[in-house]
Amino acid sequence: MAGIAVMVLGLAVLSLLSGMLGLGVAFAAIPFLSLFLTDLVREVQPLALLLNGFTAFFSALGFSRSGFVDWRKALLLALVTASSSPAGSLLVMYVPQLYVWIAYFIAVLYLAYRLFRPIKTKSGQERYVTVLLLAVPISFLSGFLGVGPGFLLMPTLMLAGFEPKKAAGINAVAVCPPSFTALIPRLSSITFELPTAAALLAASTAASYIGARVTSKYIPSTTLKKLFVLLILAMTSYRLTTLIYLPH
Repeated sequence: MAGIAVMVLGLAVLSLLSGMLGLGVAFAAIPFLSLFLTDLVREVQPLALLLNGFTAFFSALGFSRSGFVDWRKALLLALVTASSSPAGSLLVMYVPQLYVWIAYFIAVLYLAYRLFRPIKTKSGQERYVTVLLLAVPISFLSGFLGVGPGFLLMPTLMLAGFEPKKAAGINAVAVCPPSFTALIPRLSSITFELPTAAALLAASTAASYIGARVTSKYIPSTTLKKLFVLLILAMTSYRLTTLIYLPH
């Protein structure tokens, strides 16, 4: 019972932070859930995808209330991501977990690099078509990793010229459908417990919505990006240490 309480509290904090950036919680949830659950592909990743879809949805609602969601662009991007994610999600069922973790750590470094780089934005000059093209390989990789595409789409949107809060709003909408479509190939092999998932879901969705509202009204996006990346790097470094030094 104490372990479940720690999981719920930890996921709530991570969902609050990820909701601030419209990322969905899966990218942060995977190393955290792996501290409590042992099977990456059949337990951790499916649960992370489920949480990702719902937290992204509630984050999108939070940003939408403040007018930061361009629905036309967001829904078209969501269609692209949703159709590309299942292929990567299916492939991971046949790949050793070590290679999945290697891909995950590479993605962490990419995320940190993108979010720490200074990015210039200019309204009306966003390169939206470039984002659509890059969304296909990004969604495939995210389906393979079981994290949803938000962790790579967010820096891609900003690199393409979208203002951070607008990028977060679009990203939150685009992350939601592929999280669920990537879950479809895993349905027959899921092993997590439903009561635990329900508790995590309730806490993380509420926290994600609050995070989006706080960001859209009060918090500078640049500061939040850096804090979030630092948290992700700290958690992933801890997970890497456990993979190397702890017995399996």
